[in-house]
Amino acid sequence: MPTIRSNETMDHLADRVRMIVGDDPRIAEKAMFGGLTFLLDGHILAGCKKDGRLLLSVGREHYAEALARPGASAMNHAGRQMTGFVWVEADAIEDDDILRQWVEQALKWVSEASCSNPKSPRKSAAKRQTAEQRAVRPRRAEA
Repeated sequence: MPTIRSNETMDHLADRVRMIVGDDPRIAEKAMFGGLTFLLDGHILAGCKKDGRLLLSVGREHYAEALARPGASAMNHAGRQMTGFVWVEADAIEDDDILRQWVEQALKWVSEASCSNPKSPRKSAAKRQTAEQRAVRPRRAEA
């Protein structure tokens, strides 16, 4: 499994997101995009970065609406704008209620999208097991 180089800022944000998503069995955590990403049924939900920014999946149909909110900006990856994903600046989600609104909205939108577009199973159980062992971390238990 890849090691995530975290810091206190990212760890704190991840703990705040964990408090919001609770013990939802559909949620998994995975190292992606240089941070810790929460997946809902295999679909990206939210990602925590070391600088305190939060990546959120908002879907193409809600993209403009999400970008209009304070602190939101387009996600660019490998020189390409990723329509359907936004970054939210750390200072825009300092308030727990605002962070909760963002994450709960993303949960709703990703749930809708995952129902209409489920992740297809991998071709072999051996490949699936290898990928899961390498990439997906079990959720940490709450203290």
